[in-house]
Amino acid sequence: MDRAEKKECVETLANVFRTTSVVVVAHYSGLTVAQMQNLRKQMRAAGATVQVAKNRLVKIALEGSEVASISGLMKGPTLIAHSSDPVAAAKVAVAFAKDNDKLVILGGAMGKTALTVDAVKSLATMPSLDELRGKLLGLILAPATKLAQLTTAPAAKLARVVAAYAEKDAA
Repeated sequence: MDRAEKKECVETLANVFRTTSVVVVAHYSGLTVAQMQNLRKQMRAAGATVQVAKNRLVKIALEGSEVASISGLMKGPTLIAHSSDPVAAAKVAVAFAKDNDKLVILGGAMGKTALTVDAVKSLATMPSLDELRGKLLGLILAPATKLAQLTTAPAAKLARVVAAYAEKDAA
């Protein structure tokens, strides 16, 4: 890599660290190319990204960013997984690490908060942003549905009573 490429890489990483909400750091030593491609594919499907970069360039890009706490984790063959959804990268990384013992999660950061390995695993068990939106929408719609049922119920009862009297008079 020449100087211009390194500068561009640092700028790209700095932009990533400014715009993402969560960063997960892991060792990937021993993973095959096929396993790495599978990890990238799973991350992309979840709306997350995996990057492998030189540790020194990552440390330079981390300077002054909110997620600078992960700087100490950048030793050895590391990869960074990041996403704008707070749980997507953690979810995929933890699920992939369960199946592949060669991927070792070191920690991460969520904003200014440093995450330990246990914190990343806890974050992975939380529902995603889309799941939370669905639950919230269900909670909002439930009272409206019940209200509609209550307002139509008296009219339906009245109609049945009138129909019963009409059948009684006809007989």
